[in-house]
Amino acid sequence: MNIFGIGLPEMAVILVLALLIFGPKKLPEIGRSLGKAIRGFQQASSEFENEFKREAQQLEQAVKTSSPVKSAEVATNKAENSTASPSQPG
Repeated sequence: MNIFGIGLPEMAVILVLALLIFGPKKLPEIGRSLGKAIRGFQQASSEFENEFKREAQQLEQAVKTSSPVKSAEVATNKAENSTASPSQPG
């Protein structure tokens, strides 16, 4: 079992130190609050990922729907620029 690069012996040492520092009554409370914090972080991360994907899909759809119009405009502008004289006497 390897969590965050920490093996079982290291986890046991950390738990024993936490037990000595915080005491047996405080340890479950700390574990619960740590679990809630991790769960909240995972939910926020999931929401961010979903929002990012949704925005990316909207951008792709916008590019697909506006792509033929923009390419036609670019072609028209290029044609207009190429027919205009490069230098006009002033």
